[in-house]
Amino acid sequence: MLMCHKIKEGAVFISDAHDNSQQDGFYRFLMKIESKQIEATQLFLMGDMFDLLVGEVAYLKEIYKKEITLLEKIAQSIEVFYFEGNHDFSLKKIFKNIKIIDIDAQPTIFEVSNKKILLLHGDKYGGFKHKLFTHVIRSSFLLGVLNFFDKLCYFCISKKILDGLKRKDICAKIDNFKDMIELKLLRYPTSNIDIVAEGHYHQDVTFDIDYIKYINFSSFACNQSYFIVQLSPDIKFIPIHLS
Repeated sequence: MLMCHKIKEGAVFISDAHDNSQQDGFYRFLMKIESKQIEATQLFLMGDMFDLLVGEVAYLKEIYKKEITLLEKIAQSIEVFYFEGNHDFSLKKIFKNIKIIDIDAQPTIFEVSNKKILLLHGDKYGGFKHKLFTHVIRSSFLLGVLNFFDKLCYFCISKKILDGLKRKDICAKIDNFKDMIELKLLRYPTSNIDIVAEGHYHQDVTFDIDYIKYINFSSFACNQSYFIVQLSPDIKFIPIHLS
């Protein structure tokens, strides 16, 4: 866990865009950031921006080339933080100008309005099987082997995975979500933390648990919404629908 930066007034947050060939909302969002139609002092990408983007897999980098190029351009003019998710990781092999926060560095503490906010994608603190899975899928050796065989079969592996991801229902509501998070927060390093904010679950809810305000960002893929930080009179994440 790392304390490194402050969140500025006018920072823009976006989570779980799950960009794929059937939708271009994330690219349109980035175009508006780059052209200043959306005025952002900082940009926080809260993970799963793509249905699948892995640093070692050549095909994925190629199909998302225009988004990668645009993100790098944006990061030359404003500060961009990218919290790796379970659909996008090993990103330091792709991005040079963006501050990549991998799963080992999450959650990360940021300061805002004299408060401390814990930021993460949200796919951490699972059970043993989950921890093993997240470790295995991030193995550079295994990803290199995958990329080798993917090229041999004309990217059949990547295409099959992407096709399967397009069919997933990612916008369903989770029953008893608050109860689930209340138990999960017991594993978070919340000492002296005022706010916990994460994506991953796509629930678009805010509630209090004891002394902590918990925020689960909505999925951009579900409602085309992003958030602008407002600091007066208190910190708020104002939802904005992409026009």
